[in-house]
Amino acid sequence: MGRKQLITDSYPVVKRREGPAGHSKGELATELEAEIQPLNVDEVELELLRQFDLAWQFGPCTGITRLQRWHRAKQMGLEPPPEVHQVLQAHPGDPRFQFSLWHLYPL
Repeated sequence: MGRKQLITDSYPVVKRREGPAGHSKGELATELEAEIQPLNVDEVELELLRQFDLAWQFGPCTGITRLQRWHRAKQMGLEPPPEVHQVLQAHPGDPRFQFSLWHLYPL
């Protein structure tokens, strides 16, 4: 009796092409790192607020603004990050900063 057939036996064997001459995976990674732009201040602050939205230890964030959520967490003794409060106070009318990640989704 022969070898037991595997499902992969029905697919043709394809050999991968080699990359361009002189390139290795390590070199390609360094080229990509050189293209990465540093984040500006707004992007860093928005990332901080996104992390605050994703931190469930401060309670749910749907249906209220980030500032309301921060004050609720403070009142409950959950010690929300003071940096979040500073960012929210610095951008009082900007909806990108005031509303959570899920403010566009209906409840």
